[in-house]
Amino acid sequence: MSPNTDPRNNVLQQTLWSTLGILACSLVFTAASVPADEPSPQRSGDRPNIVLIMADDMGFECIGSNGSLDYQTPNIDRIASEGLRFEHCYSQPICTPSRVKLMTGMTNKRNYVKFGMLDRKQTTFAHLLKSAGYRTCIAGKWQLGSELDSPRHFGFEESLLWQHTRGRMDSKKRDTRYPNPRLELNGTKEDYDEGEFSSDLFADFLCDFMETNRDQPFLAYYPMALVHCPFCPTPDSEDWDPTSHGSKTYKGQPEYFGDMVAYVDKIVGRIDQKLGDLGIRENTLLIFTGDNGTDKPIVTQTRFGEVVGAKGEMVDAGNHVTCIAKWPGVIQPQLLTSQIIDFSDFLPTMCEAAGAEVPVNLTIDGQSFLPVLQGIEGQGRESMFMWYERNGRPKKAREFARNQRYKLYADGSFFDIETDRNEQSPLQSLTDDQKEIRSKLQAKIDSFADIVPPQAR
Repeated sequence: MSPNTDPRNNVLQQTLWSTLGILACSLVFTAASVPADEPSPQRSGDRPNIVLIMADDMGFECIGSNGSLDYQTPNIDRIASEGLRFEHCYSQPICTPSRVKLMTGMTNKRNYVKFGMLDRKQTTFAHLLKSAGYRTCIAGKWQLGSELDSPRHFGFEESLLWQHTRGRMDSKKRDTRYPNPRLELNGTKEDYDEGEFSSDLFADFLCDFMETNRDQPFLAYYPMALVHCPFCPTPDSEDWDPTSHGSKTYKGQPEYFGDMVAYVDKIVGRIDQKLGDLGIRENTLLIFTGDNGTDKPIVTQTRFGEVVGAKGEMVDAGNHVTCIAKWPGVIQPQLLTSQIIDFSDFLPTMCEAAGAEVPVNLTIDGQSFLPVLQGIEGQGRESMFMWYERNGRPKKAREFARNQRYKLYADGSFFDIETDRNEQSPLQSLTDDQKEIRSKLQAKIDSFADIVPPQAR
């Protein structure tokens, strides 16, 4: 179903809400019926709260339920067992392109301007949910524009952020994102100096926001700082130093990567527990994902072989990420899907789940995977498309289309990822089935051919 469709026509949503004991009249709620300057929020029981958590530089292979042999992620694995795990979710190869695609529902080819920036003309999922009466907040890493009003401009009413108006290093060239961090609370500078760790501060902020807004629908978006380098001790590490003010080297010490993965798991478990403590777990859609592949110094052993971190690259390990969703009563437990999704699909999915309309004049490339969350297979996309260049330069950009197994680049290189995950040997002699798949993937690439990237306009 298109996210532009009136939610009163969505039989699946009507069935869901009726099971929650909601009268049919409460289904009628669109942005057009709410004054722009005075939204009329409904109680959280009317429509689901949405909590979206995105780890930084933590690829698919880092999660136990995805096959990791090196790291322990019991909370994330538990959440996966209580909900749905995607085998095929694809981001962009690095952070800003992924965030732009996730938040706007568009291919980077349409609206990616440059690294560290989200074009201020863009509409985000926070805009659309806020217009539909949701309270909105963001905590974590920003890196989408240094204007003082940037988070509010893009739809977030409250924010606690790292790398908003200030750079990543302090005057002594120390990274400021982890121990005793330099953050900004709703645009006001906040410097910490009593042994705080940013991940705990972000989680505190989100949990307080959820508690304050427990009686109305809310969006809580947590683009984590973890596990991006510099790799460093966490408060659970044996040699944690509460007096540290951050690493003076960009990469830090890779031996702490496992501790950082464990802390991601701890924070995700804490947020999930808070939803239960507030009595709103049954009516909250929680999604956990990652913004791109693992950084290059990290090598992970898995049940499907060794994975070398490939952040920034187009190969599978550069953009194959975790996606796990939990929504009790809607998502059945212990589900595993091979349905392919990409980051443009999150906006329409969240809007359809929330009953928030996507304006007719807003072009999006995503396709809602709400039916997949509801256990209805076969209604999602057959393939995904990627256009990528770190700084948005069209002449240097590369394109590909892929399904679960095969990947076709715009230059004609065709790979079987199942047998050649690092893309070392392009297929030459094709079977009839492979020729058909290649033809479909070429059609996918061709469908984006007429889009002119921002820097070429």
